[in-house]
Amino acid sequence: MRKIEHIGIAVENMEEAISIYENLLNTKCYKIEEVKSENVKTAFFKIGDSKIELLEATNPDSPIAKFIAKRGKGMHHVAFDVEDIETEIKRLEGLGFQLIQKSPKNGADNKLIAFLHPKSTVGTLIELCQERV
Repeated sequence: MRKIEHIGIAVENMEEAISIYENLLNTKCYKIEEVKSENVKTAFFKIGDSKIELLEATNPDSPIAKFIAKRGKGMHHVAFDVEDIETEIKRLEGLGFQLIQKSPKNGADNKLIAFLHPKSTVGTLIELCQERV
């Protein structure tokens, strides 16, 4: 793992959250994108070498809607940039980490992604991210 790629924050109202984070971070949102496979709308902010990702559910069955219903809005996951996501998945699985996906899938912001279950990471959802080429 090379760096923290982004921190994901679950929100109920994307427009309101973007306004709050633009003021908080003193920077504009650089990308809004819908990831249909995950039923989520995302918004990104660049802060130094890392990013903040806001996540809003696009339907009531999405993982973000379920997360907010169970835990409320707020921090959803920490994402780490990896050089080779498939190698990293195999390495972590070999160490006993519980994977939500055993193979990468397309995510927002031109990334391949895979998640580790919070049960194996002291309660924090971890996302692995690799830039798509």
